[in-house]
Amino acid sequence: MVSFKFPFFLFLSSLFLHASLAEIICEDLPKDVCAFSIASSGKRCLLETAVEKDAKVEYQCRTSEVVVERMAEYIESDECVRACGVDRNSVGISSDSLLEPQFTAKLCAPACYQKCPNIIDLYFNLAAGEGVFLPDLCQAQRINPRRTMVELILSSGATPGPVSSESAGSLIGEAPAPAPLG
Repeated sequence: MVSFKFPFFLFLSSLFLHASLAEIICEDLPKDVCAFSIASSGKRCLLETAVEKDAKVEYQCRTSEVVVERMAEYIESDECVRACGVDRNSVGISSDSLLEPQFTAKLCAPACYQKCPNIIDLYFNLAAGEGVFLPDLCQAQRINPRRTMVELILSSGATPGPVSSESAGSLIGEAPAPAPLG
């Protein structure tokens, strides 16, 4: 009986060793864990859409060119996804959610900000790309939750990007024409 247990133990040990040495490759991840994951290479994984020949939209996990400095081989926990208010089904990487006060409140809450370094690192860099320092955004959110990222961008001296004529009305309120003189 002892002779059977030892080879079986070695076999199981080799399986665990192989699993622990496995690399994370974004293209091999299922779509439900792709977003907010980091490959073994240190690059962020992102969910993309692809249209098949039959016009059916498929989601695919891809490796981005965004390198994470201090992390690799990481799949974000469901706990952090919930605490930070992010969506695993989000396609691409965008700073748009930073414009939503409800999202910023969750991102800046201690449950996310202090316990989810991967998500904070991502949004720190996205905010920096918009000319905003994430700790300042979180501080402003705590002091005045109505203050938006747009106001922080404008107060920082950064110049907002080009605005289309369609979206200009949403950023700049329309004013009535001045009354004629005389």
